[in-house]
Amino acid sequence: MVSEKSLRVCEKGHQYYKSSDCTSCPTCDKENKPISGFLSKLSSPARNALVREGVETLHKLSSYSEKEILRLHGIGPASLPVLRTSLEEEGLSFKE
Repeated sequence: MVSEKSLRVCEKGHQYYKSSDCTSCPTCDKENKPISGFLSKLSSPARNALVREGVETLHKLSSYSEKEILRLHGIGPASLPVLRTSLEEEGLSFKE
């Protein structure tokens, strides 16, 4: 079953179509994407999930297990290698 997409308008007036309950505006997501750092390497849904959770540094990320991160809405298995590599580059790792 395919969900019907509905027209949405974000707070900044951008129009976009979504079929899910996600309120993330694709235009705003592109405008807000960091230029550098581990968050810049992630998809918008994954980045938004971490920011909503207050995970904006690798040190904070290292206080979570992989299972805890995967439970966040917007994070999928494809994000884990990027996150793991970013942690390892700083001598950190996910919580066991």
